[in-house]
Amino acid sequence: MALIIYFRITDLPEAARECKMILDIVESAFPYGIRESINEDFKLLEMFHKALELLPKLWIESGFLDEAITAFRRALVKPWCLDPRRLAKVQKDLAALLLYGGVEASLPSHFKSWGPAFPTNNMEESILLLFILAQKILYHEIEWDPEVIDHLTFALTISGQFESLADHVEQILPGIYNRAERWYFLALCYGAAGQYETALNLLKKVAGSSEAKCKPHLASFLLGAKLCAEDSKQARQGMDFALKVIDVSINQNEHLLGEAHKFLGVCYGNAARMSISDSERSSFNRESLNSLNHASSIGTWDPEIKFNLGLENAIQRNLASAFDNTMLYSEMTATSSERGWKLLALILSAEQRLRDAEDIVDLAIDESGSIHQLELLRLKAVLQIAQEQPKQAIETYRILLSLIQAQRERCEKNTDYEALVERKLEVEAWLDLAGLYSDLKSWQDAAICIDKAKLIEMYSHRCWHTTAKLFEVQAQYKEAVIALSVSLSIEPDYVPSIVSSAEVLLKMDDHSLPVAKSLLMNAMRLEPTNHDAWFNLGLIYKKEGSIQQAADCFQAAHELKLSAPVQSFK
Repeated sequence: MALIIYFRITDLPEAARECKMILDIVESAFPYGIRESINEDFKLLEMFHKALELLPKLWIESGFLDEAITAFRRALVKPWCLDPRRLAKVQKDLAALLLYGGVEASLPSHFKSWGPAFPTNNMEESILLLFILAQKILYHEIEWDPEVIDHLTFALTISGQFESLADHVEQILPGIYNRAERWYFLALCYGAAGQYETALNLLKKVAGSSEAKCKPHLASFLLGAKLCAEDSKQARQGMDFALKVIDVSINQNEHLLGEAHKFLGVCYGNAARMSISDSERSSFNRESLNSLNHASSIGTWDPEIKFNLGLENAIQRNLASAFDNTMLYSEMTATSSERGWKLLALILSAEQRLRDAEDIVDLAIDESGSIHQLELLRLKAVLQIAQEQPKQAIETYRILLSLIQAQRERCEKNTDYEALVERKLEVEAWLDLAGLYSDLKSWQDAAICIDKAKLIEMYSHRCWHTTAKLFEVQAQYKEAVIALSVSLSIEPDYVPSIVSSAEVLLKMDDHSLPVAKSLLMNAMRLEPTNHDAWFNLGLIYKKEGSIQQAADCFQAAHELKLSAPVQSFK
């Protein structure tokens, strides 16, 4: 009978039905499966096992994937005395079909009665099967199978369970991967899970002395440079990673060389913002643009390089070059990138083309997804405030807050990240409104908005900074100093609070000039383009009688204000 099934491949559905008939006969005789003790007729048992394995294959070849899934489940749901290797093969094939088959085959209702933790969809069932196989490999019940880890990696990546994937990679026995590959794999998992510090620590091991005699693991160095480029505090470590890639890739791999120069340029720019030395900051700014331009000459196809060039030029206030590169980025991404639109609008606002910037934002809102629409709505309101259109800005904030509330009530958040962004946007909107009402001298409305923000995020440095500004405009300087102290205790490097502290001290008395001057110098170290810091420093020099230095500070403040965006570029 088995030979008949194997050779009747010209009529696959009929072969599948004959194969199923064999299984039905055996199952009717053994409704609870076959115990290990029932093995008197080895040939019949072997034929039955082949039929169990063959039936799903026949259904797959026939194009009936739902029937194939049912056949796989039938082979697994009862004990049929399959040896461990065969059983693992059935489990792996079912997991692969559930993952890649494109057919949603829900479990029968009588399966679901087995418990609340039973899988509810293809993905959960596939992951459960792969977990079982991974455990079998760990305990040497079956041999190492790279396909199991490949399928598990895909499944857990698609479902966002990166930490669980890392746990299983850590369980893989030594010798399967070398140390550098294992650390790189784990770094990918932890990096995707948002645990950047853990990922970087693993990548530092790859770059450490223990691997000095081994072949350089370029993928690890490049990943390290990428992760460091996303964290200003790791800028110098990122420069080291990128330079390692460049040293190895010169005259060998143009793509890796371009990517390394891209990350090196970003890290140089971040290092410039963190530097306390003016000469070092100037050098890093120059090297940042040089590296990004070099990357652009190699990877002309990469829109990310154009975006980073636009962003870095914008931060350094090279607005014409920033505009050109951002336009190239928008063209390369077919104008489908919200961050490209946003950067373009900010560059236009820095050029004092506020109406054009608002038009760009309106266009971007129509093209964007929900979470990006909220961010762009806030930018639109800020642009309206800059154009002295308070009524329009208040209406835009009303729409923004209504949309956030509506999304919260519908519980349509897909990720924790989106929930966090919405929460942050709501706080920012209330604080923006507080500042607007404060400018309109509507103190009570401003206080209400601040209270709304504090209900959401009490320990927000910007909440306390806005509170201090409200006290300041009402000449309540002692209360303002207390609020600013709270703000700086939460975020010591928050430049607006540092500058505001100096402003309040200047208004209180002249005895605090040295303290105010020290605060402003610190603010300018952290943010050299802050025009408020330059202006207040000019006031101090004027009070000290240093007229020329005061004039220079006022001139710098004026020029920086003329090129200041309505929001920070980064």
